[in-house]
Amino acid sequence: MRSLLVTGGCGFIGSNFILYQLEHYPQQRIVNLDKLTYAGNPENLAEVEDDRRYHFVHGDICDRAAVVELLREHAVEAVVNFAAESHVDRSILDSGPFVRTNVQGVTALMDACREAGVQRFVQISTDEVYGSLGPTGRFTEQTPLAPNSPYAASKAAADLLVRSYFQTFGFPAIITRCSNNYGPRQFPEKLIPLFIANALADEPLPVYGRGENVRDWIHVTDHCRGIDAALRRGRPGEVYNFGGDCELRNIDLTRRLLALLGKPESLIRFVEDRPGHDWRYAIDASKAKRELGWEPTIRFEDGLRDTITWYREHADWVERVRSGEYRSYYERQYGRRLSRSVG
Repeated sequence: MRSLLVTGGCGFIGSNFILYQLEHYPQQRIVNLDKLTYAGNPENLAEVEDDRRYHFVHGDICDRAAVVELLREHAVEAVVNFAAESHVDRSILDSGPFVRTNVQGVTALMDACREAGVQRFVQISTDEVYGSLGPTGRFTEQTPLAPNSPYAASKAAADLLVRSYFQTFGFPAIITRCSNNYGPRQFPEKLIPLFIANALADEPLPVYGRGENVRDWIHVTDHCRGIDAALRRGRPGEVYNFGGDCELRNIDLTRRLLALLGKPESLIRFVEDRPGHDWRYAIDASKAKRELGWEPTIRFEDGLRDTITWYREHADWVERVRSGEYRSYYERQYGRRLSRSVG
């Protein structure tokens, strides 16, 4: 698999996946197609922007004709689709962009892949498509889809479209679903980077409700390893779950972060719970362990300490993101160097 298209590669998980690929596969060529919405940060990949194996294209997965041209130009053999609107709170405020990118965009991208003869397609989904668990049990790949937010519903719709393309056209697609990711380069609107940034600035940490919601946490590198295993060893038409075997209540995670940062619990502020807030997620990843030979390797205690260290050492990155200054990086760094744009 010499030529790989990664969509949404300037985001948190996408950028970590690209760095993982280039580190572990010396012959791998990667085209990164990203629309550069608010969470897309080309600075995440600054260390490889001069690598001849890496090529960035500014564009939109909704533009089917342009994507077909891109796939053919670079002789792309496989596509990994990270491109998505991904924040639940934003989907509650306005679901339109989520439907456009997460549903219409996935359809356009698959049609482009079919037209160009792409041999492999991996759709990056989420455990949120399964809905909410009670106090026991875990999500398996057979758990019925029951999304409870506009974001989760748009991802579930995409998953069903991907499944239908496999069933109808024999489209060589695989779906992966993962629990909550954490690690470097995550946009500071999600819990861990937001709370780290706020705590370091001695600002309040807003905890929904009473912080009783439970999440399963996985380090982004372990997730990237799982996606790579699905891409290279997964069976078309299958779904693979990835989880970190690390369930924590949000309030317990918040207190752990504050302790590691040496900050007082008086920074915690309980705020009104968001509508439709899922109570508990937990992933059964036994299928991925059995069929792909994958398992999480980074202990949460170690990963969380390393994540805190990364944000401490990249305070300038955090400041640029929080201030919006990162948006100018694209123009400063690329300008006319870009060979083309799509869409």
